[in-house]
Amino acid sequence: MTFRLYDTATREVRDFVPLEEGKAGIYLCGLTVQSEPHVGHVRSGVNFDVLQRWLAHLGYAVTFIRNVTDIDDKILTKAADQGRPWYNLAYEMHRELDKAYAALNVAPPTYEPSATGHVPEMVELIATLIERGHAYAAADGSGDVYFDVRSWPSYGELTHQRIDDMEAAEDADPRGKRDPRDFALWKGRKDSEPQTASWPSPWGRGRPGWHIECSAMAEKYLGAAFDIHGGGVDLRFPHHENEQAQSRAAGHPFASYWMHNAWITTAGEKMSKSLGNTLSIPSVLQQVRGIELRFYMVAAHYRSHVEFSFEALQEAAVGFRRIENFLERANTPGAVDVDLPAAFVDAMNDDLGTPAAVAVIHDTVREGNRVLAAGDDTAARAARVQVVAMLDVLGLNPADPAWGPTASDDQQLTDAVDVLVRGLLDQRAQARANKDFAAADMIRDQIKAAGIAITDTPDGPTWSLEAGTK
Repeated sequence: MTFRLYDTATREVRDFVPLEEGKAGIYLCGLTVQSEPHVGHVRSGVNFDVLQRWLAHLGYAVTFIRNVTDIDDKILTKAADQGRPWYNLAYEMHRELDKAYAALNVAPPTYEPSATGHVPEMVELIATLIERGHAYAAADGSGDVYFDVRSWPSYGELTHQRIDDMEAAEDADPRGKRDPRDFALWKGRKDSEPQTASWPSPWGRGRPGWHIECSAMAEKYLGAAFDIHGGGVDLRFPHHENEQAQSRAAGHPFASYWMHNAWITTAGEKMSKSLGNTLSIPSVLQQVRGIELRFYMVAAHYRSHVEFSFEALQEAAVGFRRIENFLERANTPGAVDVDLPAAFVDAMNDDLGTPAAVAVIHDTVREGNRVLAAGDDTAARAARVQVVAMLDVLGLNPADPAWGPTASDDQQLTDAVDVLVRGLLDQRAQARANKDFAAADMIRDQIKAAGIAITDTPDGPTWSLEAGTK
């Protein structure tokens, strides 16, 4: 079965036919690093991580670009409210985002460009749009540059809207616009904004508008035409509509397919900072492990809205622990070579049907437990290999080093340290028996320098890690 995906531009499930055979180029609109990431923020990262893993499994050489918006109105406003430089806030929140992705085993993209690192490319693209008659500098002396939506007859084709039915673009003072729906490509610097938040351009110092950033970065790293553009469903309009219009107006074919993940909601509303219903990743990970949170998110189809609740999260965590329990019990010696279950492959090829794929995992675990109870170790091992392979595709393999050491790894490490420390303690005891107290003290100091505390008891010395030792 060919991999098929739902294209939100055509509103159809289409066979994936890449522009270049054997290769796949993906551009994901990343986050604006204005605040600490919450569960809703990272869903697109998790969903598109599964996409790139599945395409890689199918044999495609994947180039995956996920940008970071590190300059915009919200960053400037929040930084000013906090009395700190805007770039300091953006850098700190970018690091928090990296931690959140790492905690959920979201693999790093091929490249992660930031908006501030690509201003020259944006200026060049804006100049092209002006030359082609699709953009203009405002006549009010503001230094703003706008995209002329009525100059592009196809404007609205991505979201199937007519221009006259659209609301005004609220990204700049409308007085400099020919049409209220024209959107900002370049924003002239205001006296109230820091000098560091502006760059030179043919239209005066300023900074790029939000939409032009992604068009410029996608073209730089994927070319004028590429395969898949993705992001949250809330980005379809105006962000992605504007991206497509300005890129195609500049003569670039842009994306062949559009994929959009749905929201994670609380009380039926999109999870967002403005609603105050956010759940930061660190706080959620105090209740479940990162692998359990990822399982909860992956088990839902990427186009389905998820009503978040800790009850549902805990239920998913319990379900994943059953999978882990089977992997532990069926971990017997012996090699076996099996393929991914056909039902799993069919589910993933059907627009990343992860709910059906996860159901196949549960079915395989149940069968594995049955044959394990019947004493058929070979069949149990085969089931285990299949489960691990399916989990690998979904980024959920507990043995993946990205999740850190497992409980068994920790025990192995503890046992190894115990052997080494016991050997040193025996040497110390022998030195004491020989009245070589200098040697005994040296051994004690070596052990202490390693962060290990020794306690002499009537039954012999014991050891423990000193507080704060990792």
